[in-house]
Amino acid sequence: MSITPLDSLAGVGPAMAERLARLQLAGVEDLLFHLPLRYQDRTRVTPIATLKPGREAVIEGEVTAADIVQGRRRSLLVRLRDGSGIASLRFFHFSPAQKGQFSRGTRLRLFGEARTGSTGLEFYHPEYRLLRDDAAAEVEETLTPIYPTTEGLAQPRLRALIVQAFERLDSGDISVEERLPDGLRSRFRLPALRECLDYLHFPPPDAPLETLAEGAHPAQRRLALEELLAHQLSLHRVRLDIQRDAAPELNASNGLASRFLTRLPFSLTGAQRRVLTEIGGDLARATPMLRLVQGDVGSGKTVVAAMAMLAAVAGGYQAALMAPTELLAEQHYRSLKGWFEPLGIDVAWLSGKLKGKARLDAKARLSEGRAQVAVGTHALFQEDVHFHRLALAVIDEQHRFGVHQRLALRQKGETGTTTPHQLIMTATPIPRTLAMSAYADLDVSMIDELPPGRTPVKTVAVADERRSEVTERIRNACLEGRQAYWVCTLIEESEALTCQAAEVTRDTLTEALPEFAVGLVHGRMKSAEKAEVMAAFRDGELDLLVATTVIEVGVDVPNASLMIIENPERLGLAQLHQLRGRVGRGSVESFCVLLYHPPLSDSSRERLGVLRESSDGFRIAERDLELRGPGEVLGTRQTGLVGMKIADLSRDRDLLERVRELSRALLEEAPEAAEPLVQRWLGDAAGRYGQV
Repeated sequence: MSITPLDSLAGVGPAMAERLARLQLAGVEDLLFHLPLRYQDRTRVTPIATLKPGREAVIEGEVTAADIVQGRRRSLLVRLRDGSGIASLRFFHFSPAQKGQFSRGTRLRLFGEARTGSTGLEFYHPEYRLLRDDAAAEVEETLTPIYPTTEGLAQPRLRALIVQAFERLDSGDISVEERLPDGLRSRFRLPALRECLDYLHFPPPDAPLETLAEGAHPAQRRLALEELLAHQLSLHRVRLDIQRDAAPELNASNGLASRFLTRLPFSLTGAQRRVLTEIGGDLARATPMLRLVQGDVGSGKTVVAAMAMLAAVAGGYQAALMAPTELLAEQHYRSLKGWFEPLGIDVAWLSGKLKGKARLDAKARLSEGRAQVAVGTHALFQEDVHFHRLALAVIDEQHRFGVHQRLALRQKGETGTTTPHQLIMTATPIPRTLAMSAYADLDVSMIDELPPGRTPVKTVAVADERRSEVTERIRNACLEGRQAYWVCTLIEESEALTCQAAEVTRDTLTEALPEFAVGLVHGRMKSAEKAEVMAAFRDGELDLLVATTVIEVGVDVPNASLMIIENPERLGLAQLHQLRGRVGRGSVESFCVLLYHPPLSDSSRERLGVLRESSDGFRIAERDLELRGPGEVLGTRQTGLVGMKIADLSRDRDLLERVRELSRALLEEAPEAAEPLVQRWLGDAAGRYGQV
């Protein structure tokens, strides 16, 4: 789709174009989709006598006095009278020439917010203009839009550029074509695109300001729906691109799986068996599986992934599991090695920190097919790593990678002739609304049942001035033979400072609890050191583990029954829920203490309240989405979603079912409309969805 250069507009030179680029405005057409944040009503003149403090208004009157007054700050005070009363204009920054404008008898019209001041109602630095007789009756015909802007770009200048864009649209110099066919628009009861743009940039005086402020006007909803549709279509294209390739057909029912299950010290839950049936159906097809498995903390996703990997091994192929951190990857490696090696399966380990001979050996075993299973970090999918016959790639905590790292797996199939099946796992429950948008290219399975014997964790919030009571609580738990975590976070976003805080906390707790063994683990320790400390804690050699949020995933210590989280107000609900999931993994009653620093903001109090009231990860994730927005919940690396121009996944969640229906209908009835629509909303970003 061609765009009209911004410098074709009057007044747009290189400097202005650079400011507009900061707002992601690349062409004149983009200005039409740069929607207002809010509106001001300048369509009527308000009598001074009816002004209310805190309200914006247009007033008009005659100057009766203009004086420089000396108070705490020197100011210019202008008195303005209409037929109903008197108000004041106050300027703290003014020039002699400006003072000269306000001669007695001059008529003014101004816009601003009325505030209570020392002279009655006052307007501070209002927008104003001098009135000539022939302009006395003029008022704005529409509400005045207030746009998102940037430094050096004032509202009047931006409004003027947008008016120019609409003039070019009216003259036919540019166009915004309706991408949705009339039949579909009629069936889904969608107003015309041009009608929506006109209304939102130039709303009539009686437009419902409250509805517009909530993003609930039909014109806003039409545009939000079209933008969500563009994202849906782009991910659908990714799915189609991948599923055009061939994949190995894998039969999940084999002797290996039976032998594996008989060795497990527990039985699978009904939810695990249901999800395995869904995965088995995908693996048996000759098109690549693209499935996301969601499950709350401790629901048993790793066992499900292991069963899927066994299907690949039984078919004479390889499987790989990739995790975002060394710590989590190591945990998976230990689990799979313990399960698979007794079955005669060679498990290779590969991470960025693996060097020299060990790395060369792991790569050789994978490329020659001697290792049937690989576990590691993103190092698994670097160019110099080759698989013999990779049939299944399992990716844990997918939201930390993003779309294109997932697509890179297409290159790792058997000599490029097949594409591996993909199984994505997350222990961070993704709200259904986000899953429908961020993972529209994936089928979604849910493990919504915890293994028997798991007890819900009781959560309490305690102010940090009661730290000594919390320390005593740890002493009591350890005296009973239990173990505890103390998680350190800082208000500042600094890993170095957080690690330092953890070290100080470790020293303080060692002094306060001399009869117990206290360990420390943080992100700056070497991998081997971390593993050693974790193993000591797991084996009961340590009573208390002080840690940063590196323990969010990957540590399973059933004997740990108490967790203290410092500064929980700075973490998202989903992350707090993940941390809390490290305790309550045995049959003993467990507790999580949120040690906050008062005073709490209203939003922090609400978030911590949600955590205290619920242990349902999916409900918590929905509330996290409402309170923090999709960018924070998904992680900023998830391509595209954070940069939506109009749609808001929290606010517009009810549109997503219609978006899916509309997407299906458009692809069936007018597939040629999909690409131009994706280009309109995603532009260059659209290509990145499909890149490897």
